[in-house]
Order: sequence, then C-alpha cells, then structure tokens
Amino acid sequence: MSSQLGTLLSGRYRLDARVGTGGMSTVFRAFDTTLERQVAIKLMHRDIAGQPDQLERFRREARAVAQLSHPHVVGVIDASEDDGTPYIVFEYVEGETLKQRIRRHGRLPVSEAVAYAIEIARALGAAHERGIVHRDVKPQNVLVDEEGSAKVTDFGIARTLDQDGLTADGRVLGTTDYVSPEQALGHAVTGQSDLYSLGIVLYEMLTGDVPFHGENQVAVAMKHVREDLPDVQLLRPEVSSALAAVLDRATAKDLTQRYADDAELIADLEQVLAIEASRSGQVTGEATAVLRTLPPEARRRLPGRVTHPGRVFAVLALVAAAIVAFALFVLADDRATRGTGAAPPARDDQGQALKAISFGQSAAGDFDPLGDNEEEHPGEARFAVDKSTGTSWTTETYQGGLQKDGVGIYVNAPPAFAPRRLDVRTPKPGFSFDVYAASGSPPQQLSGWTKLASARATEERTRVPLDTGGRRFQSYLVWITALPEGATSAQVSEVYLYR
Repeated sequence: MSSQLGTLLSGRYRLDARVGTGGMSTVFRAFDTTLERQVAIKLMHRDIAGQPDQLERFRREARAVAQLSHPHVVGVIDASEDDGTPYIVFEYVEGETLKQRIRRHGRLPVSEAVAYAIEIARALGAAHERGIVHRDVKPQNVLVDEEGSAKVTDFGIARTLDQDGLTADGRVLGTTDYVSPEQALGHAVTGQSDLYSLGIVLYEMLTGDVPFHGENQVAVAMKHVREDLPDVQLLRPEVSSALAAVLDRATAKDLTQRYADDAELIADLEQVLAIEASRSGQVTGEATAVLRTLPPEARRRLPGRVTHPGRVFAVLALVAAAIVAFALFVLADDRATRGTGAAPPARDDQGQALKAISFGQSAAGDFDPLGDNEEEHPGEARFAVDKSTGTSWTTETYQGGLQKDGVGIYVNAPPAFAPRRLDVRTPKPGFSFDVYAASGSPPQQLSGWTKLASARATEERTRVPLDTGGRRFQSYLVWITALPEGATSAQVSEVYLYR
C-alpha cells in the first residue's frame, strides 16, 4: 500500500495532508468519506510493521486511548489495517500544539498557563484511573483547538516502558526536556512521572523555555536527576508564591515529596487559578472557561467582577472613587501580592538539600487567642516574613513574665506541604516556643492546631526539625511559651519554612 497523499485506506479514509512524522508512524489529516468529516490518521511505517514488538506497541496505543472518553483527550475513532499496515483514526483537532503556542507567544499569561495545566492534569487523571501512564507528556503532545481548549494526544509509548529506562534498543523513549528523574534512571514509571513532566510543561509556559539545556539528551536527563529547577519567581516575578509552591511540589525529585496523584495537583492548581483571578480582577482566554468548572470552594475566592462581569458597569463610579485609596494601599504594601521570595538555602543533618518555601508578605499574622483584645501587634506581623533581619514582630510588654500560656505569630503558606524544618530568627534569643501546624487556614483557637515540636531560641537562628510522617499542612504557628530570662518581650525577625 502506498502512503502517498490521496490514498484511500480501507476504501474509506482519504489521506489529504501530512501533519507530522515520527520514528514509528506518520500522522495525516484525512477525510472520512463515509461520514464526510475530517479525521487524523496515524499510519504505521511499512518498514517496521513487520516487527512484532513495534506492532504490539502501536496496537497497544489504540487500545489504551480507546478506553478514554474525556474532553481533554484526543479520542480514538477507529483502528484497522490496510494491506498489512496498521493505522489509528483520531478525531481531528484544528489548531496548534501547545509548543507552537509557546514559540509564538513566548511566556503565556499566568492564568492561561495554570488553566492549561489544569486541563492537562484532568486528562492525565482520566488516563491514570484506567492504569494508563502517558510517559511522554510534553507541549508537542498537547493540541490547542480553535476555541483554546487543550487536548492531550500521542499515547504512543504509554504502558510500554515497564522494564525500559531512558533508552531501549538504541532509541530514546520520551523527551528528555521533560523526563522525570525516575524514568531517566530506568526506575519504575508511574502516574507521578507524568505529573513531573506536566510540572516542566507548566514551567515552560510560565518562562518561555525549558529549565535545562545540555550537549545531548542524556546530559539534559541527568540534570533532571541532579539539579533543582531555576527559581521561577526570579525569572518571572509576577508568579505568585502559591503557584511557585505548586510547581516545586509537582517537580520534586523525591517521590514522597511530589504530588501523590492527579487529584491533589488539580485541587491546588484550581486554588491557584482562583488566587490569580482574584489578584488580577479579570481573566482572558482559556482561563475564563476553566474558571467556570472550578469547584465551589475555589470559586468562593473569586471576586464578583470575575464571576459576574456584567455587574462591572454598575459600579464604575465607585471604582473611580476608590482608585486613589487603592493606589495608596498598593504603594504601602506592594510586596504583599508579589511575594517575598524564598528563604536562604539549607540542608538537613544528613547534608541533603532542603527546599525553601516562598510565601507572600500578607501570609503572616499575629495570634493571641488568650489576650484581652486578641491582638498582638498585628501591624508588625509582616516583618517576620519580609526577608529583612533588621525588622521584627514583637510581642507586647509583659512585666514579670508572659503571665499566660502563650502568644504567637503564624504564616499561611498554601498549598499544603509536608514540612521538614522551621527556622526562627530573633535579635534577642532566649525565649521558648512550640511549633504548631494546621491543614488549612489558621484556626482561631489553639485547640485547632496540631503540635509538631518544642524548642528554645538559644541562638539568633534556631533550626527546628519537623517530622509529620508525610502529613501536609498549610499554616504554621510559632507559639511563644516563655520570654527570655529577665526580658519583658520576645522578638521574631524571620520565620523560614523548608520541605
């Protein structure tokens, strides 16, 4: 059978244009003469159609994707053979690949990048539920249709690398720009590997480039094994600390620190999209469509001008009157929405690198449930996370000791993660404190927190190891239980978190 254009496969599918080609097959835009519609045909190369292992891989792709019915997966319509050459018929997606979109636009709008990541993650989740691991997640394998929706395609190496590493029979499997560390090392590949690759795709959407470059594919793959990703907030400062934290966790090299499944990643991405929409006040492109699909708990973060844009015109006069006040607020607390960056690098007692957590300046708050007015210098709380050791949050003055069970300062650092260490800096060591955590927003009473550790600030920087058994928390409380000897107050200049 000739694969030239114009060929009619099985008397039904006419090959009209070559779309792309790979090592095993060529993809054509074709016309289904029976149903009179455009389709995509993946036609196996004749010279390898006789190789049993390659033929089985090709057939496996058809079987795998045929199980999936999802709006963000390119669906299989048919699979057959013509003159001994197998082919798969897919729905035809008019548009471009995500890679082409990135090359055309460079860095994508933050909310649009998060929206695409959500759609891809939802598609992968549908595959993982059926035991299908894509193993080659990359923007070249994501199609963006004319309406802007993302669809994952090319499950060509899905479920075929159970005993293969980076190479097999001399061929590189997967794309090393996005390869997970475990796949590069030849270890078992699971759905978590797809999530790592998706994290790299998200990084590229945000920065316009992949994180690692090298002389060859193996060199790049080894960087995924050994090197941390460049700090996305340094490359693009408008990326929020919440989004940076999601990216860090999705691309964690340690599988125990990486997202365990798609649901966890999707939930955090949905929260981040709501945060981004709230920060900007408006969204465009695919983010608009994805916002409509968010669960209620995420949608509650959205301001009315996003969920009900038609009401904007009714409040234009109020907006104009508030511009001056808003501008003054932004100037006074500009870094609150931009984030303050990550803590200094650190290592654990075994010398292993710890990942610093970045959070915005507005993440800190005073905690005084036992006080008369339940406040403890709230205006100073931001000094504990401003990355300046010259400023501090200070307790109130207590003559003769603290005279109550405790008082504290917290940081709220979504999304939740499993902490490994909390550091406290103070210009006046000597106070005792406990470290508490909560899985969500800061509870109003101490009973709502979980105690993790106790310590005494004997130096200017006190390091408190934390072991939660993998349990993730979002809020962290430094609960001061005793003042320095002879002192009437305690001071905290910085709180650092590591995972």
